[in-house]
Amino acid sequence: MLGSFGTRSEVPAMRTGGRPSTTLLLTLVAALALAAGCSPTSGPLGTPSTPAPTGDASVAPPSGDATPGASGTQSPTPAPAESASPASAAPSATATPAPSGTIIVRAYFVLGSTSGNSGLAPVLREIPATVGVARAAMLALISGPDAAELAARPAMSSDVPAGTKLLGLAVSGGVATVDLSGEFAAGLNAARPDARIAQVVYTLTQFSTVGSVAFELDGQPVAGWPGTRAGNAVQLPAIFVDRPAWGAAAGNPIRVTGLANVFEGQFSVQVLDADGRVLADQPVAGGAMGSWGAFSATVAYVVGQAQWGTLRVYDRSPKDGSVIDATDYPAWLTPAG
Repeated sequence: MLGSFGTRSEVPAMRTGGRPSTTLLLTLVAALALAAGCSPTSGPLGTPSTPAPTGDASVAPPSGDATPGASGTQSPTPAPAESASPASAAPSATATPAPSGTIIVRAYFVLGSTSGNSGLAPVLREIPATVGVARAAMLALISGPDAAELAARPAMSSDVPAGTKLLGLAVSGGVATVDLSGEFAAGLNAARPDARIAQVVYTLTQFSTVGSVAFELDGQPVAGWPGTRAGNAVQLPAIFVDRPAWGAAAGNPIRVTGLANVFEGQFSVQVLDADGRVLADQPVAGGAMGSWGAFSATVAYVVGQAQWGTLRVYDRSPKDGSVIDATDYPAWLTPAG
């Protein structure tokens, strides 16, 4: 489960919106191992805590983030395996769309934090365009974080228990009814919110045709589990970045959107390059302490070539000005234009 979260006010349900290539996974993991032996240049808030960014020209750019709609009944039969990688071409100055015949969906995992900002974060998965997108997103969630996400600092994790199976999924009238095997409830404490429920709800409500989720276990309806994003707000970090997703192509300028529940309704967004140099540091208006507020910010930056960098969100303590609620996301940076 997540660590202890203070109870926060609910936010109205929001409707929002492929697995990194083998080359990308190997590069990120290798970069992480290298980072353990030396300290890269850091920004004023410290060294980025995500896998060490790289400007290596052999690294393939990640896919952009475009989530399709989902409707109808999703087949309970196994879907084809998700595509394992975005296009494997050399980096370019523009975001690479999913290859023809594939689409991008999101899965929501739990991203750790070194400063009290742990909580849900989306990652991208590339799937064949012919499969049911809601079902494919659920299968990606059940499969768990990939190697690069597990090796990140802080790491991704999932509260969905091993052995959980997707038995059925139907979407009708704005409600996604998901049938999961009994393993999903293993160790679940019904008296407190649980990250695994939030992971399922956020993964399915990424689609514009899904406003809420109804749960079943082994074909039997489950009562009392929150089925909306508002009902699972306690599982969000204080600064929840919904776009760009973790490890996605950020674009230039970067449009950063999400929800925040921070002191005095303001926090900051930084963009750091592959060497940890700060390219932008911009204040952003969000929700005030004790209440959630949606935010949207456009952050411009300058780089000479496409490269892995870091998108960082953070706040400062009202007591002493120290950094709090900071989280780093690897982001694919590109020259403007």
